[in-house]
Amino acid sequence: MRLAMNMGRKQRISDAFGAAAARYDDHAGPQRLAAALVADLAQRQKPHGVERILEIGCGTGFLTRDIQARWPGAELVATDLSPEMLARASAGGLVAGTFLAMDGELPAFEGEWFDLILSSLAFQWFDDLPGALRRLADLLRPGGSLIFSTMGRGSFVRWRAAHEACGLMAGIPDYPDLAALRAILAPFGDAFAFDEDYALSCGGAKGLIAHLKGIGAIVPHEGRKPLAPKDLRRVMTAFEAQGGNDGYQVLFGRITRPE
Repeated sequence: MRLAMNMGRKQRISDAFGAAAARYDDHAGPQRLAAALVADLAQRQKPHGVERILEIGCGTGFLTRDIQARWPGAELVATDLSPEMLARASAGGLVAGTFLAMDGELPAFEGEWFDLILSSLAFQWFDDLPGALRRLADLLRPGGSLIFSTMGRGSFVRWRAAHEACGLMAGIPDYPDLAALRAILAPFGDAFAFDEDYALSCGGAKGLIAHLKGIGAIVPHEGRKPLAPKDLRRVMTAFEAQGGNDGYQVLFGRITRPE
C-alpha cells in the first residue's frame, strides 16, 4: 500500500513540475545559484579523468549545461522524473547526452558506472534519502564522487511561522537540518556536508506562492492537504506581517568512493 501511495505522489510531483516547465526558469533564482555551486564543487573534486556523468533531477538544464561546458568529452546521462522537464533541458541541441525519464532514488543502472553523479535541488523529493544515497553511491567507479544539493530545514521559515501563528501546519516537507544530513553521510568513509543561505525576495505572500507554483513545488508533504481559502488568507496576512520575504537553506553534500 505504501509503495502505491508513493508512486501516486511521485506522479503528482512529475505532473506539477511538468506543468511548470515552460515558466520554471523565470522563478528559479536560488536554483541557478545552487546548481552553479554543485558544478564548482564537482570540478574541484574531479577536474580530469571523467568519462561518465549521471545527473539526477536535471529540471530545465541549469546544471546540465554547466556539466557539458566543464566536461565536454564525458558521456552524460541526464535524468528527471518529469518528461516535460527533460524536453526543456534537451531542447535546442545545447547539450549532447542521453535524456532519461527516471526516479532518481530508484536508478535504472547497476554496477560501478559513473565518475560523477551530480544533482541540484532534487533529493528533497525522495521518500528515503539514506537508501537513495546508498544506491547512488554504489554506481560510482573507484575514486568517483556523488555531489548534490538539497533543501534544508531553514528554508521558508517565515512561511512556516505564519502557518504556526494561525494554528496550522504548512504543506512544505520536513527537510533535514545540517546535523541530520551529516548523520546520514556518516557511514560513508569519505563524505562531508555544509550549507548556504539564499534570500528570496517575494514582495508578499502572493509573490511567494507565485514562486512555488512557478518552480512546480506545490505537492504537499504526504498526509497534508492544501489549505481552505479562508485559512490561506489568514496565513498570507500573517506572512506579510513578518515582512513578506523568505529564503532557502540549501544543504550540499559529497560522497567519494575509495580508489
